[in-house]
Amino acid sequence: MRRRAFLAGTAALLAAPALRGAGQASLLEEARALAGGPYAAPSGRLPPPFAGLNYDAYRGIRPIPGRAAMLPLGPGYAADLLPPGLYFPDPVRIDLPGEEGLARLPFSPGLFEFEPRYFDAIPDTAPGAGFSGLRLRHPLNRAGVMDEVLVVQGASYFRAIGQAMVYGLSARAVALGTGGPAPEEFPRFTWLRLHRAEGGAIRLEAVIDSPSLAGHLEMVLRPGAATVTDITVTLLPRREIADIGVAPLTSMYLKGPMRAAVSDDFRPRVHDSDVLVIDNGAGERLWRPIANPARVETSAFLDDGPRAFGLWQTPRDFEDFEDSEARYHDRPSARVEPLEDWGPGAVTLVEIPTGDEFMDNIVAFWRPAAPLAAGSEHRFAYRINWTRAEPLAGVAFPIRQSRSGREHDRPGTRRFVVDFAGERAGLVADLSATGAAELTGLSLFALPDGLGTRVTFLMAPGAEDSVDLRLVLRDEAGAAASPVWLYRWTRARDGGV
Repeated sequence: MRRRAFLAGTAALLAAPALRGAGQASLLEEARALAGGPYAAPSGRLPPPFAGLNYDAYRGIRPIPGRAAMLPLGPGYAADLLPPGLYFPDPVRIDLPGEEGLARLPFSPGLFEFEPRYFDAIPDTAPGAGFSGLRLRHPLNRAGVMDEVLVVQGASYFRAIGQAMVYGLSARAVALGTGGPAPEEFPRFTWLRLHRAEGGAIRLEAVIDSPSLAGHLEMVLRPGAATVTDITVTLLPRREIADIGVAPLTSMYLKGPMRAAVSDDFRPRVHDSDVLVIDNGAGERLWRPIANPARVETSAFLDDGPRAFGLWQTPRDFEDFEDSEARYHDRPSARVEPLEDWGPGAVTLVEIPTGDEFMDNIVAFWRPAAPLAAGSEHRFAYRINWTRAEPLAGVAFPIRQSRSGREHDRPGTRRFVVDFAGERAGLVADLSATGAAELTGLSLFALPDGLGTRVTFLMAPGAEDSVDLRLVLRDEAGAAASPVWLYRWTRARDGGV
């Protein structure tokens, strides 16, 4: 969409009434008031023409420029408001900036055009329906072309991209019960408020609600080669919560060279992210390749004052994926950087088995050591960098890749290969495993043509169903010379290694 359509977006916004009095109240105060009362669940039902849609029909509803699309937000920014339907039945109130101040845009089917092959007569009203979210546009890649840069839609999900990227992994305001024995709870955004863009950035606020908590999110978005979102989340529990997930990232991993046989597919890799990288409070850098396990696996990396964690997409060439449609090689990584001391807790990784690429089966988040008490208030400030950058830039002996496969001449044994960039004499591989797994054949050697250093070993799990592996290169004095490579092997779906 170009500048002419952008300017046309002023009409609907200027016609909307400005919010005054209580409508201008802080959304944080709205969240505090919400937390003080009982939870009111949405109906989850939609009226025509938004009810009972399939995927193609939902995609046939498009916001009209000047009514619900390309609504101006200040220099360099515009918003599209998204329709309800399909997976998004719950209404979200949306406030936008206008000449008279903040304005709530009333919902109406007339704000959208409907593809005739899926829809007949469109009613003038749709009682109980509302917007399902929004997307922000900004001239990210070329002047005058308003590219998508952020989408907020569904529960408390949002995702962003920087230059030369396509959407991949998502973030959430908060996670509850992820990977636990009880059904996961999905807090949702009930109210979104966009403020006028200033200084190249734009600010968004949201009210969060669920049976267990209410809350408030404030985000400042700065698009660029890497897009930055500075976030402050305030959580207001209605009950004691021990299974909280702060700054959760959600991604997809189907297959890769650690276990390619998971999916019989022409593509060598299928994933939005392939590794969890943690900079912990002790000064270590942990490198944990992601897996598609046979059952739900939860890994907790204990820490005190984490410096950063993130889900990274490390392969960056088309040949790594051979998928011209999905463009997995152009999907962003996301790095969470706390902007204050989060104290003791654990970076937690949840890996869920999946048989296809259409399920987000990977979640990473911070879990504080102490439960959140009912009636308390908790604030978490952090930054998410949505980036294509190398995760280990500037690090001695960064990890280049990890691979594994069955050792066919030794049944019940699996070979692992970990390649590090750089070469140096005197390095020693420090390898360990949990349980009764047997490790043999450990070898460290330089790769040809200056391609780095390879460590390879065999692992026989015996009767173990899962084994945690840990590998680090050490120098002559015994000090760590590389990041710490970690991996959780789990028994394959067919019972083999």
